[in-house]
Amino acid sequence: MGLVIGIGGASRSGKTSLANRLQNKLQAYGTCTVLHQDDYIRPIPEIPLIRGEVDWEHPDSLDYPYLRSLVCDAAAAYDFVIVEGFMLYPDPELTALCDVHVFCEIDKDTFLERRRKDHRYGIDAEWYIEHVWDAFLQYGRPPRGLEVHRLCTVRQVMELLRGLGKL
Repeated sequence: MGLVIGIGGASRSGKTSLANRLQNKLQAYGTCTVLHQDDYIRPIPEIPLIRGEVDWEHPDSLDYPYLRSLVCDAAAAYDFVIVEGFMLYPDPELTALCDVHVFCEIDKDTFLERRRKDHRYGIDAEWYIEHVWDAFLQYGRPPRGLEVHRLCTVRQVMELLRGLGKL
């Protein structure tokens, strides 16, 4: 079974960048794949609404059973599996599948600055940007008692994995 690394954190905290860079490094030690939580959303009619808009920031927007099955399949096929996403922690079963938890910290001011510049999906209303932060505080923080490593560089994560005897 491959090592499953969970990378959580707020929107725009660097999770995807870290996951992609880490994948490049880990490939020197074996096979590696990245599962991006954003790729496993439910059909839009099944996602809750907020103020008449699709609430992408709610745990019910994700297809956790499907994502969990993909993590298990990937762990059987790869030496390393990286699962990254803002809502890694609301689903205890997904959280439990991760052998190592990495959390990318970001303060609210940096989040707001980065989010306001992010126009991939159009320009978000200010109320929605605030909602994204509030949803992170409600759903995106690691549960108490979970061993989480607050690291945001590839070098730090590689040192952690070496220290844990995973490389």
